Amino acid sequence: MSDTQEPLVLYSVLNRVATITFNRPSRLNAFNDDLTRQALAAMARFDLDPEADVAILTGAGRCFSSGADVQQRQLRPREEMEKQGGPQARDANSQDLLVNSVNWKPVISAVHGYVLGLAIGIALESDLIVADETTKFQVTETPRGLSGAKYWSLLNFRGGGSFATQVTLTGRFFGAEEAYRVNLIDQVVPAGQHVAAAQALGEQIAKNPPLGVRHAVQQRRWELKKVQQEAIRQVGMAKLHLTEDFRESARAFVEKRPPAPFKGR
Repeated sequence: MSDTQEPLVLYSVLNRVATITFNRPSRLNAFNDDLTRQALAAMARFDLDPEADVAILTGAGRCFSSGADVQQRQLRPREEMEKQGGPQARDANSQDLLVNSVNWKPVISAVHGYVLGLAIGIALESDLIVADETTKFQVTETPRGLSGAKYWSLLNFRGGGSFATQVTLTGRFFGAEEAYRVNLIDQVVPAGQHVAAAQALGEQIAKNPPLGVRHAVQQRRWELKKVQQEAIRQVGMAKLHLTEDFRESARAFVEKRPPAPFKGR
């Protein structure tokens, strides 16, 4: 089914818990500009929804999300990259999903399958993470010739320590159990039970007086935003999205071939 036949983001509410589903399964829920815009709209809807106190972010199909849509975003013409300050359109920046809010309601990422690149950032920004035991995470920026500084900062913010450095520098996959052992995620559940477990956790949170819950979320997000903004500033100054190595890595990914030797420029 094409992207235009069905909403790219689905929204529903049950027992005061909203479920926001990334719905581009034919592309492994890769974030292009349209998916990002609809996700931003869904988060704004949740923020103002009087029927919802907690949100679950999840993905349709085989995975949570494979990250950024390389074809659209990372192979943009250089001129567009320079105008926008990076691969994402100015009105479609996934970095705005969780750090800007009015009511500061808690968000749980219920993840499965692949959680790569941009998507690992969304999960780590969430207040809680419930993972299917088959989940695989990866900081893809390093092998793509981009800076993994933002993801290192988010991993470290969650207490990743030296593990954050290792997975950022190597770009290797790591699983749900390993992430749980180093306190990066909150719960690991059997395959296929991640959304149900997140729903139960959300309902438990929703039983509490909302103002106290939201104040704790606001404080966490404020600290997170400071960490994130400093990392984003450093990444922006590096301008690695304009390098030859980045372009070659992105082309190789799309063309399904090994990249040519990197040149450090």
